[in-house]
Amino acid sequence: MNYWLFKTEPGCFSFDSLKNRPGMTEPWDGVRNFQARNFLRDSVSVGDLVLFYHSNIPEPAVVGLAEVVRAGYPDITALNPNSEHFDPKASVDKPIWYMVDVRYVKPLPRIVTLENIKQNLLLGDMPLVKRSRLSIQPVTEDEWHIILAMGGTTIP
Repeated sequence: MNYWLFKTEPGCFSFDSLKNRPGMTEPWDGVRNFQARNFLRDSVSVGDLVLFYHSNIPEPAVVGLAEVVRAGYPDITALNPNSEHFDPKASVDKPIWYMVDVRYVKPLPRIVTLENIKQNLLLGDMPLVKRSRLSIQPVTEDEWHIILAMGGTTIP
């Protein structure tokens, strides 16, 4: 099992949005960075656990936990000219972009802010702390447990 941090702007798609989807499941689409795409295509697997992170807000934070329920498959939004994620270079034969399906697990009893994470010396090597802009980031097992403890919970 792998651990991940998935970033999203809550104005576009929030943790509550995921909770309110049928089956509390939604495709994680619209990723348009090649390194993040490679994670979705090659590394993110069914059963992997996700720190759901709200970004681009006054106090960015890990707010909840999700689980990957479908491994990487072509992102169909890239093929839809009416989608904000449309990519004219993508095709059915050469999809370029990938997505996974995630399912809501539970909220953290206490959100873990970016500032909290930065202040914890044990989390200093996280891509998030090193200012990575990637929307999909690997998290080590130790980092996962530390953030869950900071959020007042354990493995779901």
